[in-house]
Formats: sequence, C-alpha cells, structure tokens
Amino acid sequence: MRAGRAVGLILGVAADAALGDPRRGHPVAAFGRVAQTAERVLHRDSRSAGVLYTGLLVGGTATLGVVAERVARRSPVLEAVTTALTTWVVLGGASLADEGTAMGRLLDAGDLDAARGRLAHLCGREAAHLDEQGLARATVESIAENTSDAVVAPLVWGAIAGVPGLLGYRAANTLDAMVGHRSPHYLRFGWAAARLDDALNLAPARLSAMLTAACAPVVGGSAGGAWRTWRRDAAAHPSPNAGQIEAAFAGALQIRLGGRTVYGHTTEQRPIMGEGRTADAGDVTRGVELSRVVGSVTGVLAAAAVVALSARGR
Repeated sequence: MRAGRAVGLILGVAADAALGDPRRGHPVAAFGRVAQTAERVLHRDSRSAGVLYTGLLVGGTATLGVVAERVARRSPVLEAVTTALTTWVVLGGASLADEGTAMGRLLDAGDLDAARGRLAHLCGREAAHLDEQGLARATVESIAENTSDAVVAPLVWGAIAGVPGLLGYRAANTLDAMVGHRSPHYLRFGWAAARLDDALNLAPARLSAMLTAACAPVVGGSAGGAWRTWRRDAAAHPSPNAGQIEAAFAGALQIRLGGRTVYGHTTEQRPIMGEGRTADAGDVTRGVELSRVVGSVTGVLAAAAVVALSARGR
C-alpha cells in the first residue's frame, strides 16, 4: 500500500493551509527563471520551437520527480515527507485565499484604486476602468479558475503519479501562464504549452465543478444551482476547462459571471454564466471560503484514491 504518498498529500495540503507559499527561494519562481532563460534561447515564431521548449522543461521537471520518488521509496516515512514537501510547494490554495480575502476587504471598504492594483496578483486583466462589480466579478472568476488549476489539478496528478505528477503538472501550468497567450509574440510558440495544460486539466476541471456543487451548501450556496449552471453554461466558455468551474461557482453563489473581459493584448466578450445579480464584495468572500472547502475535500479524496488504488493493485 502506498501509504507514504497518501499521507504526504494530506500533510502537503495541511502545510499549504498553515504556512502558505515558501517565503524565500520558492522552487516555482526558480523554475520560472529557468523557463525565461530557455525562452530567450529557444523562442521562434513556430509551433515546433514551442514543442521543444515545453517538452524540455516539463519533461525535465517530471524526470527530477521520478528520481526523487525512486529515492524516497526506500522508506514510507521518506516517501511521505518527499510527497508532502512537493505538494506544499506546488499548491496555491493559501496564497489564492489570501489574495481573494485582500480583494474582498478592499472592495468592502470602497478602495477601488487599491483593488485595481491588487487584481494583478490574481489575473492579467486590464483593471484600470473596472468598477466595483467588475472587480468583484474578475476576482470570483479568478478564484474559481485557480481553485481548479492551482489546487484540484495538482492533487489529482499527485494521486495518479506522485511526485512526478505534481512537478510535471505544475511545470506545464506555469508555462501556460508564461507563454500560453494568444498575443502575436506567443501565438505559435506558446501553442504547445497551452494545449498541454488544457489536456492535463480536462478531468480535474470537471471534478472541480462537481465538488463545487457538492460543497456549495457549506458556504450557504446552492448545490442545485451550481449543477444546473455548470451543465447549461460551461460549454459556451472559450476555455475547455475554465468555464467548467466558473459556471459552477456562478450557480453555487447564485450570481452572474462572464461578459466583456479586457486583457493587455485582446478583448473578449465572454458568455454570461449563471443568473440573478452581479457579484459584489460579499461574493468574493464566499468564493474564497468555497475555494478553501473544495481544496480540503480534494485533499481527502486524493489520499483516499491512492489508498483505494493501492489496495486494488495488491
């Protein structure tokens, strides 16, 4: 039985909740610096260059995970510690909750200038002309998407593939954030990173939506609303994955999300998801709590899945 992996996942979730991100020398930041250096060397306006770039960085990171896990398998305790440290490093649940909470407080206080500046910590949207409702909507959407990308998906891949899964997924997700844009500079070069991230998130995004519906009543939300909105509205979103949990969050909180969305390089008119009122500061706070509950439940389920799969494999 892979008790070490199961225990490590639970401990990693607990460490993220209690400690947040490492304050100095964050490995993900170090990976980002390596990726920037590699981009300067490998960038070409072609998909093949992007495939090479993505393959080297994601494959290299996953290989480090394979080596680390093989060493750790010598002892269940060592495996648990290695898995816990890796899980703590790759999860973003605590930092997401902190940023969401800060945005909720600024919006509640009516400090829109500070909130516009703070939004950049959550997403890359143009915030200069957003009003209170626009800022609240952007925050809830970002909390929802990152609950799937930065919490649920890493735990899913950690349950499936252990340390290599955790590291490989986080590498792919980081590259998507760095180069997976539709701007002219990255349209072809970032294609591979964006498509890989889409593929790795297909199942986790849908699990995230189901868990959002199941957990909605814990924060006073609507489980039925989350389920109905997810099934009805998610497919209209331009992203095959982000729309899943954004639609579920809209239904759970009984608000409307979507609409005009401005980035530095483009403007999108996204479909409306959900019904009822527009988002406000209170919905940001409830969104943070819903994200926390979904993350905690996912951690328990991931550990239970490891135990169940190990028992079947005997």
